[in-house]
Amino acid sequence: MSSRMSSRMSSRMSSMATDSPGTTIEADPDVPTVRIVREFDAPRELVYRAHVEPELVTQWLGPHSIDMDIEVWDLRTGGEYRYTATRDGEEVAHFYGSVHRVTPNERIVQTFGFEEMPEAVSLDTVVFHELPGGRTRLEALSVVYDFESRAGMLASGMEVGVNEGYDALDTLLARLTGAAE
Repeated sequence: MSSRMSSRMSSRMSSMATDSPGTTIEADPDVPTVRIVREFDAPRELVYRAHVEPELVTQWLGPHSIDMDIEVWDLRTGGEYRYTATRDGEEVAHFYGSVHRVTPNERIVQTFGFEEMPEAVSLDTVVFHELPGGRTRLEALSVVYDFESRAGMLASGMEVGVNEGYDALDTLLARLTGAAE
């Protein structure tokens, strides 16, 4: 967690402000979940595409210091994915999951596994909300088995990956939106 991260209680959720403006990462004190909310200045269909098309995903997902080597990327109902994170050509982490349900432009439900922390498998739901003015609010909810697994997830550098990834996604979306005009 960054030193700038602070906690505040609002109803049942413990909200953590992050270094990136516009991204909220919340950890519920009573349930082992992580909720991420971010708004983008791009249409919902484009934000969705950036999550399901592998050639777009590799341009933004994760921290800046990491590259993605996608082995499988089949984001459809019943599909699966697997990729390796590399840094300077060395493998540093391996991720995989099963895709439970995809509703195009609206929702993705999948598992998320991290080989290096096998006990921390989560069930993730990502919802794409259409906002006025061609904007999109993304809401992601990760549910893990226990608080220990969630603590490991939060301590893994997830915050950096989320913030840097979404900043890169902002840049990608601006480029794609400009290209569409």
